[in-house]
Amino acid sequence: MEAIVPLLVQLIAGGAGGNVIGQVIKSLNLGPVGNSIAGAIGGLAATWLATKIPGLDGLVGMASTAAADGTTAAAGGLNGGALAGQAVTGLVGGGILTAIAGVIKSSMAKA
Repeated sequence: MEAIVPLLVQLIAGGAGGNVIGQVIKSLNLGPVGNSIAGAIGGLAATWLATKIPGLDGLVGMASTAAADGTTAAAGGLNGGALAGQAVTGLVGGGILTAIAGVIKSSMAKA
């Protein structure tokens, strides 16, 4: 169960980021389903990419790891800070991928 929670956070935050971008910038809107799918994929991809970048890997690190002093974090061993970092990264990544997909869709429609 602890492995699923971070993935759900990334998917939901990414979907939310995609829908926010779609509503704010109407020319990039892919529709509610398209925004959600592109955002969810972007949320997963951005969080994975952030784990590979030195400095950001600690922000979005393993959400189920124990605290530095050897005790487990609150909420059944889940690290709230890492989950929050994954949520923010997912939100931004979802918005970015939705914007990229919207630009591609707009340019294809003009061609």
